[in-house]
Amino acid sequence: MKKRIMAIMLAALCALSLCACGGKDSGSTASSDAAFTTVTDGVLTMATNAYFPPYEYYEGSEIVGIDAEIAKAVADKLGLTLKIEDMEFDSIITAVSTGKADMGLAGMTVTEERKQNVNFSDTYATGVQVVIVPEGSDIKTVDDLQGKKIGVQLSTTGDIYCCDDFGTENVEEYNKGNDAVMALISGKIDAVVIDNEPAKSYVAANEGLVILDTEYVTEEYAAALNKENTALLDAINGALKELKEDGTLDSIIAKYIPAE
Repeated sequence: MKKRIMAIMLAALCALSLCACGGKDSGSTASSDAAFTTVTDGVLTMATNAYFPPYEYYEGSEIVGIDAEIAKAVADKLGLTLKIEDMEFDSIITAVSTGKADMGLAGMTVTEERKQNVNFSDTYATGVQVVIVPEGSDIKTVDDLQGKKIGVQLSTTGDIYCCDDFGTENVEEYNKGNDAVMALISGKIDAVVIDNEPAKSYVAANEGLVILDTEYVTEEYAAALNKENTALLDAINGALKELKEDGTLDSIIAKYIPAE
């Protein structure tokens, strides 16, 4: 099955870009050529922001986590070698849309705004936006965030939702989720809105923080892909389907997020 998926993908790439089968098409754009280059060299490049445990984080010098393992499983299915590039979260869509990376996996939520710049694979996981506050905070529900200083990771859905719901003047944006948590601990902000799984990691690592019982928003995670590279989209969806059917996806997620 792996060879069949790979053959289909490469055949489609040849037809679209000609960069793997006899040279470039003189009418191809630079961005189109870039979008296919790493895949046809046998390397699947994944853009991520490796400060989002348990989806991606550093273990020594290696990036590990749910997204890293899923990407490796997908690459194996397609007969490709995985390469992970760590970058700021708000650079991932640009990297994918310009062909500097083949796909983005970063606990990334599917949104209509992001769909304007990239395609999304089938969903592979579900996330929940939650609120972190200090113990004893007067913030007990999401509604209590009105008028408070809220820390978020720049360009995440938490950032988007909070700006829409509570006003940009009440939102402090940070490049990394951990930076927002450190600001909360130091008293610079009143709360942090972030995905539930990294929230649990941050609370476990920092005494005196709690997660509100009420959820803010439920979301779906997927891989972001270049809009022109529909062959890769089809191949990745095929691989994800097989990984779901054989239980690999569930086992990877369960490894990092044990059932409660």
